[in-house]
Amino acid sequence: MNDSRQLLSGLRVIESSLLGPGHVATFFADMGADVIKVEPPSGDYIRQMTWPIIDGVSLLHLHTHRGKKSITLNLKSPEGVQLYKDLVATADVVVEALRPGSLAKLGLGFEDLKKVNPKIVFATLSGYGATGPYKDMPSHGIAYDTWSGIVQPVVDDEGFCRIPREMPNVGINVGPMLAAMAILAGVLKARETGEGCAMEMAQSDASAYMDWYRIETERAYLRPEDEVTGNPSDDYVRRPAGLAGMWEGVRYQAYEASDGHVLFMASEQAFWKNFCAGIDRMDLFEKWPGSKYADHARGNTELQAELREIFRTRSVKEWLDFADSHNTTIAPMNTTTSIGDDPQFQHRMGFLPIDAVGCEQLPLPVFVDGKTLPVPTMAPTVGQNTDEVLARVLGKDEAEIEKLRQSGAFG
Repeated sequence: MNDSRQLLSGLRVIESSLLGPGHVATFFADMGADVIKVEPPSGDYIRQMTWPIIDGVSLLHLHTHRGKKSITLNLKSPEGVQLYKDLVATADVVVEALRPGSLAKLGLGFEDLKKVNPKIVFATLSGYGATGPYKDMPSHGIAYDTWSGIVQPVVDDEGFCRIPREMPNVGINVGPMLAAMAILAGVLKARETGEGCAMEMAQSDASAYMDWYRIETERAYLRPEDEVTGNPSDDYVRRPAGLAGMWEGVRYQAYEASDGHVLFMASEQAFWKNFCAGIDRMDLFEKWPGSKYADHARGNTELQAELREIFRTRSVKEWLDFADSHNTTIAPMNTTTSIGDDPQFQHRMGFLPIDAVGCEQLPLPVFVDGKTLPVPTMAPTVGQNTDEVLARVLGKDEAEIEKLRQSGAFG
């Protein structure tokens, strides 16, 4: 019986990828697509990259290639190239998560592949994209966030310039997500019209796009102050772009609880009033009622001192229960270590089981008919599924597969 949670069970993706950009097809695999990763005989060295290494294999590989099949093809041989084309003839999507043009150099670019499958969606995801002065530069994930301005250097106690200890890794994660959305749009159009398309995306572009609020604010601030102002609740003073403008906030600020930290977010007057009533301190509201919206009581250190002492009187859980029962805005401030113990995380996400995917991994947080997605399969070893894929997808029998092996088609 078909599992209704396998939303993309009718989609086939041929993936040629190196390192992190292969995550673009992980979204498809998690939702039931048939994702076939075509690797060179030496394999993708993602299996040895970064840390941690779990039973000899990197977490980066175990997560990025879960749910996928791996076959090896020698794309420098005519037989290997033909097999690639044969696979594409059965597919909806080709993912080129490599430097743009890598497949074209092998005779497997969009112009070549649309001859065997006019409906194919050919999607390239790379670091800086296929155009522009940086297009040929090698790079890694952090580069896209330093390029976009999200990550800034810090100076240590000895005066050395360093990468900050904590970074969001936006481009390397959002780039594949943005690309996946675009690819599905391409597939819908191809199924409607019978015509595929070539599209290309860059992880650097995605990093900048995800920081649109700050970038667009800075651009807006280039205009005269009589055209672009701050918020009326701040007397129209221009705050620094994005969350940097929260530094002086008081009703929207981090506070220490008795056993951790919480984020207080009573920028709406109604939430601020509910908070004051709930702690039986309406005197605070009467003295500093603020404006109706977007009022953070900026720079009010007298109020901040009062709130600091108030928040220290209860635990994080007690404040969350308080917020829930008094309709006000308080959130936990977890760390990447503590998030796994958060009850909301455990209820909504949890971890995929070690025995299924090799280590505890976050699931794709999508619910279908009230249920989580099926657990994906373990990330494959190099060429693990070569024979199975050729038999299942291309109908090759054992003798044909052995003949191809002897010809060097698999390397």
